[in-house]
Amino acid sequence: MPSHAPPPPETLRNEVRATAENRPAVYRMVGPGERVLYVGKSIRLRARLLSYFRAARDEKAAEIIGHTHRIDWEYVPSEFAALLAELRAIQAHRPPFNVEHRRDRAFCFIKLTREEAPRLLVSSELADDGAHYYGPFRGREQVRATVREVADLLELRDCAATTRLRFADQLDLFGARDDSPLCLRGDLARCLAPCAGRCSRAKYQGQVALARRFLDGDADVPIAILESRMHAAAERLQFEYAAQVRDRAGRLAIARNELLAARGAIDALSFVYRVPGHAGADRIYVIRRGCIRIDSPAPAGDDERIAFERKAAAILGRVDAWAASGRTAQVAEVLLIARWFRLRPEERERTWQPAPDAPGYSSISRMSSSLARSASSMMEGRRPNRGAPAPPGLR
Repeated sequence: MPSHAPPPPETLRNEVRATAENRPAVYRMVGPGERVLYVGKSIRLRARLLSYFRAARDEKAAEIIGHTHRIDWEYVPSEFAALLAELRAIQAHRPPFNVEHRRDRAFCFIKLTREEAPRLLVSSELADDGAHYYGPFRGREQVRATVREVADLLELRDCAATTRLRFADQLDLFGARDDSPLCLRGDLARCLAPCAGRCSRAKYQGQVALARRFLDGDADVPIAILESRMHAAAERLQFEYAAQVRDRAGRLAIARNELLAARGAIDALSFVYRVPGHAGADRIYVIRRGCIRIDSPAPAGDDERIAFERKAAAILGRVDAWAASGRTAQVAEVLLIARWFRLRPEERERTWQPAPDAPGYSSISRMSSSLARSASSMMEGRRPNRGAPAPPGLR
């Protein structure tokens, strides 16, 4: 029977000494049953791997080596490429000795569903279901409170997707109408009650449009409703209630500003980025909203450069409504890229936008370097120096 015991550390060390080079790479410690135990990266692979064999017995590195049957690695052109490859390998293999990137973080999204009577929800995942997603955010309870406030003020339903709907302008063929709402929110006038024929389709869709405009930062109707209630309460000398409504309006205004900050933070991570590589293997990336859309060798001549500029312009010049897109796993990539540029502000000098006259390019995609720097700070959860609040939960 084959032995399940790992080889002596000296055997692994000799293999590293004989074959590993001091250049950027991603490596994997492989254990019994071909299970990946640990994924790491280094800009000097040989030196990094040899350091594992000098670790004290009570250190994590020694424990990893004690379970390792084989060490694999792939060379990459640069530290930036190593970071991306490490993140993706950790997400793919879920190694038990990795902590960073492995644990699912407490990200959430605001979801405006695509239904006959759309709902405003908090979601942990992005799904290809036609809904509009906003985020990512940390601080689920804070985001949930904002969603609940907006839904109440605009009287949007929060019942199950399977709830049977009956709008006021819907023909009742059998004459058995029951105008009683199916939930307490409907009785308290916190829901338009499309389940009980208390609103038309147009009325409900109008409120949905206001919710979407609020999330896009184009309307302040929910805040205006609270301010109107506050003034009415003050006129009735209900000062305690007026103060409560004032505080609710203040919290909602902060949430609105944080939504706008999140939008700016993500949009600012959109540019072309050229990274010098080992032995001249430069790579060029098109990054849109913090996600890598193109990763290719740097163009070698004018024809390749022009073709690349056109592709980049088509991606970066796209004008669409702000909302989260892609897969949930990409959230970690967005935050990794934000952190990269925050810790290395000099790397901004290697970024640029395609020429304004390139096909498909829109001037709306231009961004100032100061906005980009503050955006990286917000995506890392730090408040910008000018005092604007960080995106909800990204603190």
